[in-house]
Amino acid sequence: MQPPHTDNPDRLRAAGELEYKMINMSPAGLKSAVYSAIWNGRFDATPGWKTGVIRLLRMVLVLGRDIAYGQMTLRATSLVFTTLLSLVPLLALSFSVLKAFGVYNQIDPILLNFLAPLGEKSADVSKWIIKFIENLNVTVLGSIGLALLIYTVVSLMQKIEESVNYIWHVPQLRSFARRFSGYLSVLLIGPVLLFSTIGITATIMTTQQAEWLLATEPVGGVAYALGQAIPVFFVIGVFVFAYRFAPNTRVRMNAALIGGIVAGMLWQAASWAFAEFARTSTQYAAIYSSFAIFLLFLIWLYLNWLILLLGASIAFYIQHPEYLVLEEGEPRLSNRMRERVALVLMHMIGKTYTDGGPAWTFSDLTQRLGVPTYALQMVLDALEKGGLLLRTGDDPPAYLPSRDLGSIALKDLLLALRKDGEEHYLGPHAVPAPAEIESLLARIDLAFEAEMRELTLRDLLPPAPPVT
Repeated sequence: MQPPHTDNPDRLRAAGELEYKMINMSPAGLKSAVYSAIWNGRFDATPGWKTGVIRLLRMVLVLGRDIAYGQMTLRATSLVFTTLLSLVPLLALSFSVLKAFGVYNQIDPILLNFLAPLGEKSADVSKWIIKFIENLNVTVLGSIGLALLIYTVVSLMQKIEESVNYIWHVPQLRSFARRFSGYLSVLLIGPVLLFSTIGITATIMTTQQAEWLLATEPVGGVAYALGQAIPVFFVIGVFVFAYRFAPNTRVRMNAALIGGIVAGMLWQAASWAFAEFARTSTQYAAIYSSFAIFLLFLIWLYLNWLILLLGASIAFYIQHPEYLVLEEGEPRLSNRMRERVALVLMHMIGKTYTDGGPAWTFSDLTQRLGVPTYALQMVLDALEKGGLLLRTGDDPPAYLPSRDLGSIALKDLLLALRKDGEEHYLGPHAVPAPAEIESLLARIDLAFEAEMRELTLRDLLPPAPPVT
């Protein structure tokens, strides 16, 4: 006996469509549809406003994943510990420089403003830090003590660079000479410029002409509004400066600016929320007594570092949207994708070279292909080690074919990818195989060479137009 309705194809088709709709309308089906809409494919291939919406959703989800499961919280905690070790030496070094320029009296208001979320105890913490600074006598430290003092200060700067480099997927620090000059510039010249600007502004504001001008309207109202907004702009400027110059890579201004604005707004919101928390958490003072203010200080330091790292992540994902993927860590390419990317790279570089156009830089290739920087760099390094590409000495460097395109065999191109890494880890000789497997692998190699023997990179390019 046949099942009912099997003799009617229209009914079968209608029943199948109904079942498909019911599956998609179920919670599991809706979840799968939303998952596919967000994560499948490249979001920049979608038209119009959908690109921005998908990018925003991906960024929110990826940032939540980084905070929950990544190293962001761990590195923020590490920075808190390093800050406790280097805070007094850092302020003492800046205090000494500021004292030489006669603007050291401005350090207390800056500390009070930073510690304001701690509530009424912020003045006590500020006085405690200032007292430590004033009691620090460099002359009695000796050369070893002074070296350790400078080391603790430099270690904080280096720890910040390491944390930001980790977020930006940069494996190496700056050279020792660049670090030494950069850190000293920030530590010595930065505070002088900052506090000198504050002192000059305060002096101008107390003049008779400025007081008369501020007393008139609407100048007074505008000046008051600017005075309230200046601290916000200052905090945003500090974040933008950190995101622009801290990573050991070239950061675009728009990425640093967006990350700085978001981090600045988060810092202002966190300041207000933490001030409310400190004001209402009287039970902590009852439990921990005078130690409570120290705990609040640690929590506030942790929030500051976490906001800085979160803003650095936003700046990174703005500049490198190809990293907005569900899997954490460095995205890896399959062998098939490595070959595909290598062929596309050589085609792009070879075509631009023959057309006489500007050579491709690494950032241009990343933006064009949408491949994560680490995976793309591995392919480029393999082609460069295989003698197929050359890197120019420009800043930033560009990539050119190493020789005439007709002499670059596609067989050599693909073999360079297949053999990459064998010299550092394992080669075929290190894994002995039975004779049957060796025979099979040999036949695969022979078939590969026979198919690719006569093909060169020039065969992938369109023929040159005839000369008229």
